[in-house]
Amino acid sequence: MLRFSLIRCGLAIGLAAAGFTVQAADAKTTQSFTHTITIQDKTAGKQVVRVFADGIIKTEYSYRDNGRGPDLFENIALDAKGQFASFSVTGKSTFGAPVAETFTRKGGRAAWTSNADTGEADRADSALYVPVESSLEAAAISLRALLRAPGNKLGALPSGQLSALRIMDADVTNGKQKKGVILYAVSGLGLEPSYFWMWKGPNPATARLFGIVYPGFSVIEEGWESNAQALLDKQMVADDKTLQKLAREHIKAISGVTVFRNVRWFDSEAATMRGPSDVFVYRGKIASVLPPNNPLRDDATVIDGTGRSLLPGLFDAHGHTSPWDAVLQVAGGVTTLRDMGNVNTALVRLTSKVDAGEAIGPHIVPTGFIEGDSPFSSSYGFKVKDVDEAKRAIDWYAQHGYRQVKLYNSMRPEWIVPVAAYAHAHGVRVSGHIPAFMRAEEAVRAGFDEIQHINQVMLNFLVKPEDDTRTLLRFYLVGDNANQIDLESDKVKDFVQLLVDRNTAVDPTMTAFEAMFLQRQGAANPSYKFVATHVPPTIRRGWLTNSMDVTSKNEEPFRKSYEKLMGLVKKMHVAGVPLLAGTDSIAGFTLHRELELYVAAGISPTEVLKIATWNGAKYAQVLERTGSITVGKDADLVLIDGDPSVRISDIRRISLVMKSGAIHFPADIYTALGVKSFVPAPELKRINLPIEKQ
Repeated sequence: MLRFSLIRCGLAIGLAAAGFTVQAADAKTTQSFTHTITIQDKTAGKQVVRVFADGIIKTEYSYRDNGRGPDLFENIALDAKGQFASFSVTGKSTFGAPVAETFTRKGGRAAWTSNADTGEADRADSALYVPVESSLEAAAISLRALLRAPGNKLGALPSGQLSALRIMDADVTNGKQKKGVILYAVSGLGLEPSYFWMWKGPNPATARLFGIVYPGFSVIEEGWESNAQALLDKQMVADDKTLQKLAREHIKAISGVTVFRNVRWFDSEAATMRGPSDVFVYRGKIASVLPPNNPLRDDATVIDGTGRSLLPGLFDAHGHTSPWDAVLQVAGGVTTLRDMGNVNTALVRLTSKVDAGEAIGPHIVPTGFIEGDSPFSSSYGFKVKDVDEAKRAIDWYAQHGYRQVKLYNSMRPEWIVPVAAYAHAHGVRVSGHIPAFMRAEEAVRAGFDEIQHINQVMLNFLVKPEDDTRTLLRFYLVGDNANQIDLESDKVKDFVQLLVDRNTAVDPTMTAFEAMFLQRQGAANPSYKFVATHVPPTIRRGWLTNSMDVTSKNEEPFRKSYEKLMGLVKKMHVAGVPLLAGTDSIAGFTLHRELELYVAAGISPTEVLKIATWNGAKYAQVLERTGSITVGKDADLVLIDGDPSVRISDIRRISLVMKSGAIHFPADIYTALGVKSFVPAPELKRINLPIEKQ
């Protein structure tokens, strides 16, 4: 799944594209602006904006990647302040759900209807409406309105506040002309700045959009696409400064000894809570685990663990991380992330920044992404045309220290045996989606060491030879039909036993399917219902929509299918199939829900905590340094106000995160991101002892 600042799991959280200045002209004439949507240097779609002299703006926004993408059609009229007088969008979302949203404003009274909600507001003549899902048009319109406003700030509708900040100027060229552009950062749409490049002109408040750029993804005015990388380099330097400031303020390096006093601690290998004990940390390592109230023999930083639980740092075994995702992971107690596919250069850059302490983030364990070349291809990593190209990709990954590769939907079934054998010969594990026109059983026998996503497992019992799971069929086939699978049938038992016999791990990502299969439009997202009141209103509103098309007709079969997926997770665990806690969704918050779902499926909280710690370290192949509270291992630790071995929901009550001995307070990080904290930070008490005579 593509993960950019503007795109989160199919939700365009209040963003849009293409700005322009309306010229006086005949009402029948139009101005047209086209932006090219590029994903990993390949044209994936376009945005076309037509501006009519009477003030009507019409947009078309569409792209395809990984067998999916949105098709949006908008009609917009602006008022004298350059804000929406009316806005409507129709079409379909990334995963196929119909999109229908309208907004009108007249005489200071605003009204709107969307998949998320219906509402009205009085005295709303100075507030910017933020669409739930839109093209890139609305953001440019909103940005220009912000640049007109005092202090470049305006209230948002239905709620919240938006602001804009000018970051830098740059030049662009198309080989014939050289022009200026300006980078702006808009705050209030999400948990991170949203960046927009606008054409430079005498009046910034009337300038049109040049484009947006992120690693592997750009939307740039047609004819100027070659400037994407140069602008991205400048933008990332600017973003680095913000992230570096956050790191300086919220990574607390502790000198000398640190001790967690009188704390319960989780023995992840044995899956049991022990203590209370004193856990000592020195120079980034776990130094000792001793009886409680052990006498101090040196100066120390003391953290009271009474009534609290100390866990090994959590693992998210399935991420596609970005710099701001990395911050959220640490706030959520994730000290190690297994990245399951990314823009390789961007991931290397982020890992270097995190390792150098220039950005907040977990330890990152990269997985090499290999995809077959087809019209349905995903755009991470390497895209290959044959086995030889796949082998060359494995060479590159192995030479760069990758211990695992992820094969994707468009890999051909006949390639898997030679590709897996080549990877194994290089000491590289093989995981992934099940290639189209192949069943999971065949992939396991061909050499898969791990399967990503519970739907890929369930498809083993559903796919027919002609089913093309490179498309959205891989979701709807499961939603429509998994309810009919008998989990006690021989075919299910035999397949689960095959997973056990081959020690094939499964990364279910249950949260990714919870809302997908259970949420009707306008209802609370079940995955985030416990944290919705903690996040900014634009994000909370976005969580009221579902990119999958769940209707009154398929709601019941989808619900029963999800129950079968939950049952399959428990069945695999009971049988001895190694499970890994991955999310493939919003960083930090999602892992907590993933663990709750495993408990809801019937797995004990202590076994679930083992999955999120010991299993994560074992199958990320870093168990030698982390994954348990063991003397000599890295001090990757999470302090929780409560006991998640009894109440798994306590996993959200994280008061302190330690990564290699450095301390992070989630309460402070969340506050900096505009998130309401869950529990306060604990006190760090410095004890200075007199030097004992020898």
